Order: sequence, then structure tokens, then C-alpha cells
Amino acid sequence: MKQSFAPVRIRYQRPRTVVHLNIADFAVAVERLVDRGLKDRPVIIAPEGAGRAMVHDMSEEAYQDGIRKGMPLRRARRICRDARILPPHPDRYERAMRDLFQEVLPYSPLIEPGETDGHLFIDVTGTSRLYGPSVDVAWRMYRQILDRLGLAPIWSVAPNKLVSKVATRLVKPLGEYIVGEGEERAFLAPLPVSMLPGIEAADRFRLREFNMFHVKQVADLTMDQLSVPFGKRADFIYESVRGIDPSPVLPAGKKPQKISAAHEFGNDTNDGAAVERTVYLLVETIGARLRKRRRASRSLVISIDYADGLRCFRQLAVSPPSANDITLFEVSRRLLDKAWTRRVRLRHVRLTCPKPVHPQAQMELFSESRAVKQKREMVIDAVDRIRQRFGERAVQMGRTL
Repeated sequence: MKQSFAPVRIRYQRPRTVVHLNIADFAVAVERLVDRGLKDRPVIIAPEGAGRAMVHDMSEEAYQDGIRKGMPLRRARRICRDARILPPHPDRYERAMRDLFQEVLPYSPLIEPGETDGHLFIDVTGTSRLYGPSVDVAWRMYRQILDRLGLAPIWSVAPNKLVSKVATRLVKPLGEYIVGEGEERAFLAPLPVSMLPGIEAADRFRLREFNMFHVKQVADLTMDQLSVPFGKRADFIYESVRGIDPSPVLPAGKKPQKISAAHEFGNDTNDGAAVERTVYLLVETIGARLRKRRRASRSLVISIDYADGLRCFRQLAVSPPSANDITLFEVSRRLLDKAWTRRVRLRHVRLTCPKPVHPQAQMELFSESRAVKQKREMVIDAVDRIRQRFGERAVQMGRTL
């Protein structure tokens, strides 16, 4: 008896190819397009009139003199006396980002821009039939942006977002880097752990306790070994040091999904302690979701509904971006003070992280703030590990009881 078999189709997954474009010192680069006299001289972007002005951005020349983002402007003036200080112009940077976006849009529908920082991820997987090899596409984007906009981006080509971002960091302030499929782990091995996006200060502190400073040293550890000191973050660290990053490049125009948590009081209340307790529980919900997604909050929005039907919104920045419950609660408590200004009971409160971002990779400038941040990260990491093992209610902060 003759048997017939249907043909079997084998699908091969196409390797991903991600291009990362990075305009180094983006704000300064845009200002130099406006004023050509700023070229090759130290430039600092900071609001001069503010009493506690901080450095927003600086040129490579100022960076070499010791200027860093977040440094007080008064100190920056003493370090680099011949620097030209300019106020920030967010409208210019937004226009420049829109122009960058329009230049690369024809090459892929998957484009994920930064806010106004000169960063763009472009997924060019599967576009070779239209535009040729990915390296040629990246070079074409570079030439097009340079010729039409006058901006010279650093560019890299790699199998994922994590590796492509690290690659552009290596060649800053100008250059290109190509990492082929299967080369991710070898590429990252000799680099310091601080080069990896998402590796937080508490992670580096703990690794230093084991005398581990380079990616290769951490990559030699198994998942079981990492889980002892890092708990739930072991998965993220295990993948990061091996160059594994499954996160997709978002479609053009799509923003990261916001994270919200809300509570409606059974009885309208004006009990300040009860409201603060509720806000902290909302913060814990948002912080846990951020850490699960490997993201941080750059800003928080609070919405309160009064018993008489009025609603009030307030928003504050979280600087640097954080997913730590303690840090987020400090911002949330200030938000509550700004929003709850009437002597009227509250009925409903909502807390929102509108734009989750990648955690900051740059180390804190001052040792005091580093120590505080490390303690906070260690506390929340311990809470996460206890809850993961024994349940969500196994441990609670005192203010929530």
C-alpha cells in the first residue's frame, strides 16, 4: 500500500540585525549647527539663571576637562573656565530628533528613538532585498544624515539593542562598529561591567565584593551561582553579560507602554497617614512592574479625585531614572503634597509612570549619593527575593501596616 506524505516546511528564523545611531553630545551638536563658532571649543549646556543649575550636556572638549552631566554649574565653571555656557533649547532638540527620524524612516518600519538625546535603534532585519546588506544600510544612513542635517552619528550594527548600544559607546565620539551574529559574548568579554546598559550601581557594588570587574568574569558564572547574590536580577545579569537581549525595536511612532496603579477609598478620607500608606502601595506595584520589565521611571504623574468631583494632576521628574520603591516614593510624596492642596476629602488616587526607560548605566558622580543608592537597591532587592520565595505578603514596609 502506497503512502503519501505531505511536504514538510522548515522555517529558519532570520538573525536579527539592529542598527544603533548615536549623535554624541547631541545638545551641543545641535547648538553648533546654529553657531559655527562653537566648533572645537568646550561647550556646556546648562540653565545659567537657576540657583542650583546642573550640567545638562557638554562637548567632548569639556568632558576631557572633567565636566560631567549632573555636575553643579558652579563647580563646572571652576573646572573649565574657558567653556562657553549656553542655556538648553528643548525645541531645537525636538526638531532635530524629528528630522533624524524622517531621514531613517524609509529604511525600516521598526524605529525606536530616544527622547531628545540623539539615539535611534533601527531594526533592518529582512530589508536586504530592498536596500542591500545591513552594513551598507547603516553607512547610507550615516552619509544621508551628515549631508542633509550636518550631524555625524556614531553607528553600529549588531544582533540586538544591547550589543549595538555598547558598540557605539566604545567608539565615541565618532566611529562605527560591527558585531556579527554569534560574536556577542566575545565582543563583551573584555569590557568593564559598567559598560552594560541596565547594570545598576547595586549590581556593580555586589560584583566588586567578589572582585569581579569585567564582563568575562561574570559570564563564567552559572545561573545558580548568580541567583545567590542577585535573586530575581540573576536572569537579567546572566543574559546581559552574554549579549542576550530579546527586547524588540518598537514600531515607528509607538511609545513604551505606561505603567499605572490606582486605589479607590471605600470611604472618602482626609487622613494623611492613610493616603501616604496607599501611595506607597501604589509605588510598590509600579516598582515591581518596572523591575520585571527591566525598565526605570523617568517621571511620575499623580491624579487625585476629590469627594466633590474635582480632579487634579501633577507630574515630577525622577532624576536619575529609577525603579527603586524608596526613591519613587520620595517623588510620589512630593507629588501628593503638590496635588492635595484643598481641605476636601479624597476619593480616588492614581499613580502613573508614563514613559518607562532603560535604567541609567552612568555611575553617580558623588560618593555620598552612590552609597545611599546602593543601600536602597540592596534593601529592595532583598524584599524582592523574600517575596519571590515566600509570597507577596511575606514582608511589608512598616508604613504599609
